[in-house]
Order: sequence, then structure tokens, then C-alpha cells
Amino acid sequence: MSTKIEVNAMGDACPLPVVKTLKALKQLDGEGAVVTSVDNETAVKNISKMAQEKGCMASVEKISDSEWHVTVATAGAVADPEQDGADFCGASAGKGELVISVYTDCMGRGDDELGHKLMKAFIFAVTQQEELPATMLFYNGGAKLTVEGSPVLDDLKALAEQGVEILTCGTCLDHFGIKDQLAVGEVTNMYVIVEKMEQAVRVVRP
Repeated sequence: MSTKIEVNAMGDACPLPVVKTLKALKQLDGEGAVVTSVDNETAVKNISKMAQEKGCMASVEKISDSEWHVTVATAGAVADPEQDGADFCGASAGKGELVISVYTDCMGRGDDELGHKLMKAFIFAVTQQEELPATMLFYNGGAKLTVEGSPVLDDLKALAEQGVEILTCGTCLDHFGIKDQLAVGEVTNMYVIVEKMEQAVRVVRP
């Protein structure tokens, strides 16, 4: 007989909904399902992606405009999240690889107009390097660089075509109201951002 565990992640910011769901799946230790209640679509997407990476089935029920129930069903034990937590959100940066962390659309302090020009020049310069980064992380104001109308969008698309992983914080996109404008790469969460930084030998922040 399968077991069902209910998880309340209402009001939780990423990556807590994913982490809570993953820990509940571990507790099942066999066939069963975890039903997680969340209040934002970013959490829905992140949990669903985790389920796919773990070989589980995910289904979503929208209860209201501010509540979703994500059911993750498994036919067997799920690996310990403390051992392979990186696996559920896509490829991790390998040892020795470069990660570029972009937290603003304005490089440096002193003059914002100049800062925007410098950031555009920086991203272009990245495209010209012999060694390209494995991953580029965009969060807070940096999230504005990966959406439609961004002055560096063409350069970021060129990097993505060459295999550079472009990840943008979903909470940040939601905060600025631009999630539907994402034009390059994928949405991610803080759990993955931290893992990418920890697993890279070098992290560059303009």
C-alpha cells in the first residue's frame, strides 16, 4: 500500500519548497506520493523539474490564483538529497569550471549610465574569451539582462548556442514582473545558484 505525505510550503521562498518535497520523498522509502502546497508558479516549476530529474511523476492542481498542489509520485526509494541534491535541477558545474555571477545590470558604482555601458562591454568581452564560462547566473537586477529588450541579449544567446548555461533567478523575475519576458536560458532557484557557486573552482562577479 502506497503512502502519501502532505507538505505545506505556502509562503516559502525558493529553494524551500523543493528541499521540503525532496526530503519528504526520501521519507517515503518506497512507493508513494508527496503532495506539496505552494503559492507561486516558480515553486511549481522547480518541484516538477526535480521530479523529472528523480524519475518521478508530477501532476499539478491549481486550487486558486495563489495556491497550487504539486503531487510527486514515486515507485521506489528516492536517493538521499544530501548526497545528490544537485541532480534534481539540471547539470552542475564541474570541478575546474568557471561560473560568472551577475547580480546587477549596472557594473560598478559611481555612474549608472556608465555602469550599463560597462556591463554591456563585459558581456561582449565574455563572448570573445578563449575559455567560456560553464554557467552564468543572473539574479536581483541581473535578471533584467536575460529578458526581451536587454541590450546584451544577442551576446547571451550567442553564448547559450556555444553551450554556456544561462540561469536566471525565478524569484527575481517574479519580483520585477518580467518572468514572461525571459528570452534566453532557463529559470532557476537559489538552491541551484548556491550549488553552482560552491561546485565551481572559479566564480567571477562583474
